[in-house]
Amino acid sequence: MKVFKKFLSVLAVTAMTGAMIAGCSTKPAAETTAKEETAKETTKEAAAKEETAKEEGNSETALKGGGSNIMYIITPSVSNPAFKAEADTAAAKAKELGYEIKTASHDDDPTKQAELFDSAIADKAAAIICDNAGADATIEAVKKAREAGIPTFLIDREINEEGAAIAQIVANNYQGAKAIAEKWVEAMGEKGNYAELLGKESDTNAGVRSSAFHEVIDQYPDLVMVAQQTANWEKTEAFEKVESILQANPDLNGIICGNDTMLEGAVAACEAHGLNIPVIGVDGSDEVAALIASGKATGTALQQFAKIAETAVVQADKYLKEGTTGEDEKQLIDCVAITKDNVDKLKGFIYSE
Repeated sequence: MKVFKKFLSVLAVTAMTGAMIAGCSTKPAAETTAKEETAKETTKEAAAKEETAKEEGNSETALKGGGSNIMYIITPSVSNPAFKAEADTAAAKAKELGYEIKTASHDDDPTKQAELFDSAIADKAAAIICDNAGADATIEAVKKAREAGIPTFLIDREINEEGAAIAQIVANNYQGAKAIAEKWVEAMGEKGNYAELLGKESDTNAGVRSSAFHEVIDQYPDLVMVAQQTANWEKTEAFEKVESILQANPDLNGIICGNDTMLEGAVAACEAHGLNIPVIGVDGSDEVAALIASGKATGTALQQFAKIAETAVVQADKYLKEGTTGEDEKQLIDCVAITKDNVDKLKGFIYSE
């Protein structure tokens, strides 16, 4: 009997101990769960704040540059006067602001462009100014520079992603192409057969300009497009394409071109066939200004390349010093429709009122 009572006592003590342990463990478990939830919320808030800071260009999260005082200026071939104007203007402004500059051309080759970005990273560039080699092909290069702390400022051509570059400063191609298309429609007398020369398919500007042209022209049922071919922004290719188009369409009344270099080739082909018909382009080069003044071309939409390039350098300098440009990533600079009436105000891609 004593043994049995002793056994019951041990049993009771064990039960009480278990209850105490269970009671004690419940509260810390609840506290642990609460702490975990608080930690999760804190992490979410921190992530949200970081994202907001990035979007606003907060100096605490802004890219500081690679560490050197070198500003890289990367453009397509400077054999094109528009790109030469970009490179020269950007270089002059960067030097004025105290930067060492390195200029290079990617020749519209994404692989070469990637190598140039690698060189900028290796040189610990402060910033990169770039008129890019492809809306999709450029994205990874810009991201790679960003990961190295180097901000990229894109000019003239956009890429198909936001948040990688600090700024994308481009001409308002849509506005400009529409404006000069209206002048061309007037010159055509709102009727006739015409051909279109398109730029590089990889360049978003080619599609934007073509769409803008057609938004105006397609309103006139008596304007009929009899040919549409890509000449890849090139003068020689444009000459050859127009030669072919004229052979198939000797009654051609006009030509619309995605840029001025193709306009030059188109006008030369027309001259070879003894034709002087309305032809327009987009850029605002001195060469085309001369053709407009002489009556061999109808007009062009001036992209203010010099202004765009200078704006990018000024914003890069501000960003490196203050951590923000104070502007949205995507920025549009309006074009100016140039015809015989105002061509005398254009020189070196600069329009003087």
